[in-house]
Amino acid sequence: MLGVYIHIPFCERKCLYCAFSSFVNKKDEGESYLSHLLKEINNFENKNNEEVDSIYIGGGTPSLLELEELDRIFKKLHEKFKISFDCEISIECNPNSLTKEKLLGYKSLGINRLSIGVQSLNDEDLKFIARLHNRAMAIDAVKKAKECGFENINCDLLIGLKNANTEDFLNQLKTLLDLGVTHISAYMLQVEDGTPLQNLVKQNADLLPSDDECVEIYKKATKYLQKYGINKYEISNFALKGYECKHNLKYWSGENYIGFGLSAHSYIDGIRFANSNNFKDYYAQKLALKEKLTTKQLIEEHIMLGLRCCLGVDLDYLKSLNYNLEKNENLIYFLEKNIIYRENNRIFLNQDYYGINNYVIIKLMP
Repeated sequence: MLGVYIHIPFCERKCLYCAFSSFVNKKDEGESYLSHLLKEINNFENKNNEEVDSIYIGGGTPSLLELEELDRIFKKLHEKFKISFDCEISIECNPNSLTKEKLLGYKSLGINRLSIGVQSLNDEDLKFIARLHNRAMAIDAVKKAKECGFENINCDLLIGLKNANTEDFLNQLKTLLDLGVTHISAYMLQVEDGTPLQNLVKQNADLLPSDDECVEIYKKATKYLQKYGINKYEISNFALKGYECKHNLKYWSGENYIGFGLSAHSYIDGIRFANSNNFKDYYAQKLALKEKLTTKQLIEEHIMLGLRCCLGVDLDYLKSLNYNLEKNENLIYFLEKNIIYRENNRIFLNQDYYGINNYVIIKLMP
């Protein structure tokens, strides 16, 4: 089964921390971009004739699109691909651009999963990172989604904002769970190069909480969510059973996916490629990257992705690539210390040690 990603690179305003390919110029560039996006979809050769079982519309802020624009995209997708009857179709939304009319329109287009960029329910933090919504708007957006019949709802939250503390973050989680949210993506705030946030941190090194404080919030949040049946299935992703994101699991399991749009990445049969991240080169159909993964890369990615999520590492698959991980002394040590546990031919990272996952992954590499 094939996954399809559609990138919508437009935002109303860039957030303080954002390093993604997003631009505040939809009015000027929107129609030209959409026509090139539709052309790219139309020109794609689905050589394996794979059925599509997940579609993810990300950005940017896809909820800025008019329903008519989304309709054109979906008509092209249905024209080009065979889409499974139980296809998971997600769209990213910002609370301030989510109306009841749009939600009902999404339903009519077959969208059945929402990912709402809440980021925080603390008004001071939302203002600090230059979000266009407040706590009340975020809560109202989730309520509207539920009223319009959406059950599969994710909310993004950031750990590590200026006013971060455990009690406040757990209260935010409680508010979202009480609203009926079935999936939480809790990301550690990253200070990316070239962002306004980086400049502020350079001026004030104590502006944000320490890594240790963030890890403590993350650990407590994990236990809190688990108590309510919202289990971690990837380092930053938590879901009620049956509500794990099918599309994201493709990225972590090495399945095929195709990305359309500015800076979109794809992986098809061991070949990874990416579109350019500027409009001029994207319109000229120039790729920013195309590479066939080496055996070493396949091994490293399988270990890295497998230990970051619920899928684990398949020891037999690694043997098929001529790497016998069972002979790695570090694996033996991690198993003895219960840092890693084994089920049949797969190994998994004990979730109590997710905080040192990078260290464990490096020690298990060839």
